[in-house]
Amino acid sequence: MGTSPYRILLIGSGGRESAFAWKISQSPKLETLYILPGNAGTQAFGTNVAISEMDFEAIGEFVLEHSIHMVIVGPEAPLVKGIHDYFLEQEQLKAIPVIGPKKDGAALEGSKDFSKQFMQRHNIPTAWYQTFSKETLAEGLRFLETLKPPYVLKADGLAAGKGVVIPATLSEAKSELTEMLAHAKFGDASAKVVIEEFLKGIELSVFVLTDGTSYKILPAAKDYKRIGERDTGPNTGGMGAVSPVPFASPEFLQKVEERIVKPTINGLVQEGINYKGFIFIGLMNVAGEPFVIEYNCRMGDPETEAVIPRIKSDLLDLFEGVASGSLSSRTFEVDERFVSAVMLVAGGYPGEYEKGKVIEGLENVKDSMLFHSGTRPDGKRTVTNGGRVIAVTSYGKTMQEALQKSFSSAEMIKYEGKYYRKDIGTDLLTNQDKNHG
Repeated sequence: MGTSPYRILLIGSGGRESAFAWKISQSPKLETLYILPGNAGTQAFGTNVAISEMDFEAIGEFVLEHSIHMVIVGPEAPLVKGIHDYFLEQEQLKAIPVIGPKKDGAALEGSKDFSKQFMQRHNIPTAWYQTFSKETLAEGLRFLETLKPPYVLKADGLAAGKGVVIPATLSEAKSELTEMLAHAKFGDASAKVVIEEFLKGIELSVFVLTDGTSYKILPAAKDYKRIGERDTGPNTGGMGAVSPVPFASPEFLQKVEERIVKPTINGLVQEGINYKGFIFIGLMNVAGEPFVIEYNCRMGDPETEAVIPRIKSDLLDLFEGVASGSLSSRTFEVDERFVSAVMLVAGGYPGEYEKGKVIEGLENVKDSMLFHSGTRPDGKRTVTNGGRVIAVTSYGKTMQEALQKSFSSAEMIKYEGKYYRKDIGTDLLTNQDKNHG
C-alpha cells in the first residue's frame, strides 16, 4: 500500500463530509483531496467534483482519470447500493481501497430485519422484536397488543433517517403499522416493518472504525433528533450533538466494548463479512446497561461534526490502516476537550422548506468551526441548499463553554428562516453531576 502522498476521493455532500474533509486536509500524507459532490464549505479543503454519489460508473472513470489512491464513502446510500462491490468487480478499480463496507456489511443499516437477526445470532443485547410484511399485517396488529406503550415501529429499509415512529397509544400504533405496510408510507423502505419493545433510558452513539478484524472505538456522542426544544416535534436528520457524553462512564463503555463491539466484529468475521469502515452503534443506556437500538454502516451526522474534531491522530493514517488491515498498529489519540455541534436548519424543516437563501456573516465566526451541510456556492455568495444548513462546532474545557461558543457563533450567521435549537446539551448539563462516573 505505502502510497504516500495520497490522492483521495471523498464521497458525500453533508456536514459529515465537511468534517472529514477538514480533518483529512490536515494530514501530512495528503497530496490532493477531491470531494464528490461536496458543498460550499468543502471547497475550502479540496476540490468539489460535480458527479452524483450514486453514479458509480462516472465515479470509477473519475478515479482512473485522476489516479486516485483511496475512496472514502461518507453516506449510507452508495454503500447499501454496493459502491464497494462495484469497485471490486472492475478489473482496473479493484486494487483501489474503498473505506466503507461492501453490500453484505452495509445490510446492517440497509435492513433493520437483517440487523436484528444478526444481533440475535451473536447474543448482542437489543430490544425484543418481530418483523412483519403486508401479508402478515394482521399478526403485526396482534403483536402490538402484547407490548406496553409506547411502541417502536421501524421501516426495514433506508428512509433518510425518518423511518422510525414511536406512537404513544395502541390505536395510533395500529394505524401507523397499517399506513407503513398496506399504504407504503415510506415506499419500498416499509415493505417490511420491525416492531420492537420500547427501551426506557438515555440514548447515545458509539462509533467503531474497523479493518475487518481489529478496531478503534471513537469518542461517544449524543445527538438530538427532534426539531423542537425539550425534544418535541417531528424527528429530523439531527439538530446537534455533543461529545464526550457525561453519563457514558468508563465502566459503561467497557460493557459496550465487551458485550457489543467485540461480538459485532467477531460476528461479522464468522459470517464471512469482510467489513472495512465505520460501524455506528446507536445505544440505549437502560439503568447502566447498554442495548443496541440500531447499527449504521457509516458515521452519524451531526455526530461526526462533534466526534472527528476530538480525534488527535491523523485520520488518513487510520484509513490507511483500514485499507491494509493494519489498523491495530496505528496510534489513536483523543482530545480531552468537550465538543458541541449545533445545527442551523432551513425554515420549515423537516417539512417543506425553500432553498437558495443567501447566507451572511460566515466570516464573522472566529470561535467555532463551520461544517457546511446543505449549502452551495453561488458566484461569490453561499446559499442554502438543504434542510440542515451548517453545523456550528466548538471546543470547550467544559461542555457549557463549548455550547456557549456554538450558540454565540450561531447568532452571527444570518439567512432567511434560520432556526436552531438553543437547548442542545442542556439536558446533560442538568444531569451532569448525578450521571457522572
